[in-house]
Amino acid sequence: MLRKLVQGENPPTQAMSIVERLAGSPYANPLVRTGGPDASARKTLDLALGMAESMFRYGAGALEVETAIIAVTAAFGLESIEVDITNQSVLLNYSPKDQTPITVMRVVRSWTNNYAGLGLVHQLVTEIIDGGLSRAEASNRLNEITHQPKPFPRWAVTASAGVFAAAIVGFIGGGPLASLVGFTGTVMVSLLQRVLGRWRVPDFFTTAASGFVVTAMAMLFWSMEVPISPGIVVAGGILVMLPTGRLVSAVQDAINGFPVTASGRFLSAFLTFGALVAGIAVALVLGVMLGMGRLNVTDVASSQYSFAVTLLLLALALAAICVVEQSPRRLVLPTVLIGVAGFLVYQAAEAGGMGARLTPAVSAIFIGMVARIVALRMGAPQLIVAVPAVLFLFPGLAIFRSMYGLSIGTDEMYQGVVGLFDALTVILAISGGVVLGDNLGRPFTRNLNGNDRRNRRR
Repeated sequence: MLRKLVQGENPPTQAMSIVERLAGSPYANPLVRTGGPDASARKTLDLALGMAESMFRYGAGALEVETAIIAVTAAFGLESIEVDITNQSVLLNYSPKDQTPITVMRVVRSWTNNYAGLGLVHQLVTEIIDGGLSRAEASNRLNEITHQPKPFPRWAVTASAGVFAAAIVGFIGGGPLASLVGFTGTVMVSLLQRVLGRWRVPDFFTTAASGFVVTAMAMLFWSMEVPISPGIVVAGGILVMLPTGRLVSAVQDAINGFPVTASGRFLSAFLTFGALVAGIAVALVLGVMLGMGRLNVTDVASSQYSFAVTLLLLALALAAICVVEQSPRRLVLPTVLIGVAGFLVYQAAEAGGMGARLTPAVSAIFIGMVARIVALRMGAPQLIVAVPAVLFLFPGLAIFRSMYGLSIGTDEMYQGVVGLFDALTVILAISGGVVLGDNLGRPFTRNLNGNDRRNRRR
């Protein structure tokens, strides 16, 4: 016993088996084919590469993509596999003993909101490692997933983006008129993004134009003496444009040992963030040049409605963002319930005096942990539930206040810099909290997929 405690069972320099990489993932303990490697290994590699490309396009993290590749190739008998994932490419190397190695690579050049597709690919990988599908059947299923339409049409996505902005504006302290302005501005932004997308305008300028439109509309109605708070309207409008999924995936990749992928996603996310604040700043400066008065951005915002109505507004916003992210229909209600529960945890942490920076992180940890348990039980990855459920925690109002201090005058410049740094700190804390919650939920889902597989075999 003492020798085992000191020395261990394996030599200290022994390489870890590639299948051991699946420990703790949703694809642990795959059913490996006993007939040996497939004669046409290239087809298996192409199948795994197609799955990896689809998962990347739909927003999956690097660890989830890697574990899916390892599980699929192991299930079809390919053991000597090496996987290399960067920000935009996936490389597979199959080098069996005394045979010619095969290396294939795929570059991912586009991204899209399709959490429903990501959930279907997750289910496909699960069925493969359970031994229920042949390679030809899996290829046909993957082709169907990548060619089937998204669950919600474009008009529903546009309307839901406006509903999300209107509900969030009411949730953080705006009245009915402010919600109406937020709805109108966000619908205009969605239509503008669609037009600029057809013109192949880079995402940076599209996002900057979107931030400008939301801020300009809020300032215009405020200058016409409409009783609204421009900061709250802008905060509700920009939340739907924040790169929440990329930030969560970037933090997850950095923690799980994918520094190159994490760096690329962080750069992409912060460029999107920079484009938003640039559009806000241009609109604020233009408003001052046109003679608009100065805003009072120091007021503390709180909901004007009762607690029950506030919860209903939050539930409506969470349901709307699920439509925007193209989540599976069966996961919309669980996402709403988890988000509302996360808000209750936020209220409890705030009442306990945890502070403005720690309170959102505590709520994000709770949401991340529960999202993993519920999502895996329903056959989906954690990201699909966690990202929409956590969006209301992001400090959209703090971003607007900071940009106002940086753009208007010199007295508030220092406060603007500090406020922007605080907002970035809170954003990273929320993203890290979701990842920590995912890891804390692993003991509760360790045997979940294994039990399901044993039941199917019976």
